[in-house]
Amino acid sequence: MDHAPSATAAAATQTRTRARWTILAMLFAVTTINYADRATISIAGPNLKADLGLSAVEMGYVFSAFAWSYVLAQLPGGWLLDRFGTRITYFFSIFLWSLFTMLTGAIGFFTGGAAVAMLFALRLLVGAAEAPSFPGNSRIASSWFPTQERGLAAAIFNSAQYFATVLFAPIMGWLVHTYDWHSVFYVMGALGIGLSFIWLKVIHGPRRHPSINAAELQYIKEGGALVDLEETRHGAEPSKVDVFAAIKELLSNRMLLGVYVAQYCITTLTYFFLTWFPVYLVQERGMTILKAGFVASMPAIAGFLGGIAGGWLSDRLSKAGHSLSVSRKVPIVLGMLLSMSMIGCNYIETDMLVVAVMSLAFFGKGIGALGWAVVADTSPKEAGGLSGALFNTFGNTAGITTPIVIGYIVQNTGSFAGALVFVGANAAVAIFCYLFIVGDIKRVVLTESLVK
Repeated sequence: MDHAPSATAAAATQTRTRARWTILAMLFAVTTINYADRATISIAGPNLKADLGLSAVEMGYVFSAFAWSYVLAQLPGGWLLDRFGTRITYFFSIFLWSLFTMLTGAIGFFTGGAAVAMLFALRLLVGAAEAPSFPGNSRIASSWFPTQERGLAAAIFNSAQYFATVLFAPIMGWLVHTYDWHSVFYVMGALGIGLSFIWLKVIHGPRRHPSINAAELQYIKEGGALVDLEETRHGAEPSKVDVFAAIKELLSNRMLLGVYVAQYCITTLTYFFLTWFPVYLVQERGMTILKAGFVASMPAIAGFLGGIAGGWLSDRLSKAGHSLSVSRKVPIVLGMLLSMSMIGCNYIETDMLVVAVMSLAFFGKGIGALGWAVVADTSPKEAGGLSGALFNTFGNTAGITTPIVIGYIVQNTGSFAGALVFVGANAAVAIFCYLFIVGDIKRVVLTESLVK
């Protein structure tokens, strides 16, 4: 479907539709389920551990399984997105991770080593199936949103990770308490499978969406949206990319490498809050488990609000006429400076002040979490999935390294003081990357890895 000059004339008199915001609502819903399914194992963990008779070491392996396969499957997932398109690849991603989540509820039929092996294998499969999700989000943001709205769009789907904790943690806790740990996996898995079919109904490329009009299509196209990104799946032969040459070309790009390394540092903050923060509250601050559980949700709320604020600020700067580099870098640098405030907790005695400072730090992390907007701004159109996958590989490697490094620091020093300095230092490195390595933020054009 090609909108000719007559359509352009019509667009000038039309009231723009808002189909792109329906697309964004779908991304937010899917990403919320994505993160809720990641958290199922931690909510069900205590009861599951007791029921299956798992040791702490066995549970540690089970907890780590998702991150290992998620990281390793990023590049294959990115290749699938570029090869088959976002809509169908993402559908299978949602369907499969939800199916594997549902099957996890059935491992109670096994015992001993077989149960551990099944649990570990299913968590590996969930991680691998989720791999295309965030690169897919980035591709859709690239094709549906003009540059001046992309910061908010990326911030909204990225903030779903905090919303998932606030919304689903109490629901999953209630399921475990009222029924049993199996029910968490059955309910969340069924919810995801249902959502995968809604996805097929809602998601289309801009040129093929039934609810978009010429005015909205023209608006997003003139604003820098890659409206033809998915069209190569429907007839025209796309330019093929030599995958390994493209990876080498992307990694040799100074701007992208700076963005990738910064994302590793920013994600280190995320995994500190996801893994060690409740332990810090109990071990270092002497809180009860119950109080720590309540307190740990406060930074999640702050992170959600910070994420929305960062996207809003970035787009405001863009609409005010500032360059893409300024409108993306200012919130990231400001956010990481706020995140470094957590180091001050080493010198604070009052519990509530510690909670306030930690919430401020995670609010800053939310503001600075604009990496996916930068990926949407910079990825070459022939390899957007691959670029997003590299970005996510760097970022989620922090999910493997951060818990281990902090564990060693705490074990060897008997205190979290060094751990907070370590996490704060990562925020400083992220600032350095964006100020001194990234340079101008602009879309990369592949030159060496295209195969006609």
